Amino acid sequence: MSGNLKKNWIEHNAKHKEKRKNRMEQKLEKKCKRNVVSDEDEVKGGVNKNGVSTVSIAVPGSILDNAQTPELRTYLAGQIARAACIYKVDEIVVFDDKGDTKVNEKSTYSEESTSCLQLARILQYLECPQYLRKYFFPLHKDLQFAGLLNPLDAPHHLRQQDISLFREGVVKNKPNKVGKGSQVNVGLFNDVYVDKVLTPGIRVTVKLCQEDVNLKKLNGIVVSPKLPRSETGIYWGYSVRLANCISEIFTKCPYTAGYDLSIGTSDKGSCIDDIPSHSLKYHHSLIVFGGLSGLESAIEQDPVLNTHDPALLFNKYFNTCPEQASRIIRTEEAILISLAELRHKLSPIHCPVDNQQFSDNNFINNS
Repeated sequence: MSGNLKKNWIEHNAKHKEKRKNRMEQKLEKKCKRNVVSDEDEVKGGVNKNGVSTVSIAVPGSILDNAQTPELRTYLAGQIARAACIYKVDEIVVFDDKGDTKVNEKSTYSEESTSCLQLARILQYLECPQYLRKYFFPLHKDLQFAGLLNPLDAPHHLRQQDISLFREGVVKNKPNKVGKGSQVNVGLFNDVYVDKVLTPGIRVTVKLCQEDVNLKKLNGIVVSPKLPRSETGIYWGYSVRLANCISEIFTKCPYTAGYDLSIGTSDKGSCIDDIPSHSLKYHHSLIVFGGLSGLESAIEQDPVLNTHDPALLFNKYFNTCPEQASRIIRTEEAILISLAELRHKLSPIHCPVDNQQFSDNNFINNS
């Protein structure tokens, strides 16, 4: 009889523990979802009523060919990344302006020129938080001199002691209970437990459920990479996209409605000083820069466009540095000058963030 009582007690105790565990999980789930967008909105890209407008820039990969040494090629790419971070650029498009794109005989996709790939790879490397780089960027000749570059020190490049509601992380390949979520390394002493089962090795944005980051067990939820900026206004880095030609910048735009304001830059454009302050309204703006031969050469090499006048390709065509004394302004200089001048001319219209057709977790193939 005592044996049956003992057995019944063990079963009762096990059921009681299971119920208590379920209650704790439900409580944690409610806490995580409090003051957060719904799961459906998170999956669709963090659509928020307090959305933000975006700024994109397009840069030709051929500008690296004008550098004399591998060190200077790397440093030039670092200057572009710094300018993009300083002026809160959301997207950098690296396009081929020389027609160097070649079709791979063994596949149907195109292979961009070496300069485009190197520029894109360095830009992505610098945008990635330091504690995540070893997971996404193995040793590669394009990154041989990346250690010489000045850090971006962007808001999402958080140190271990920094306090932030959002953090970038990588999903760890650690065994976990079936259906009980995943563990994510977000640059803290302890990993964060998230409520979704994710593929190990991918980059994710995590919203922490606890303010105290020194707790032994941290919990969080996976959100859209666009949510930190739309919810808090904090700049959260840029994405990088490759384009085989200048027309592909527009045809493969990641925003549903495309760019509603496109700006070309050239010494042949109209004077930027004639534009009133904050008169250029936009949801998604694009600023395109030419290479050593200018935008005219890039248009001539495009297999789709049938015009030779860059002014017809853009909504606005500006000379952002009138009365220049130097015969040629280098592209990396033009980016800083143009973004500084346009800062007082652009007027963002806050709107819901569009679903993007590309994933911010995708990186340039490091093979």
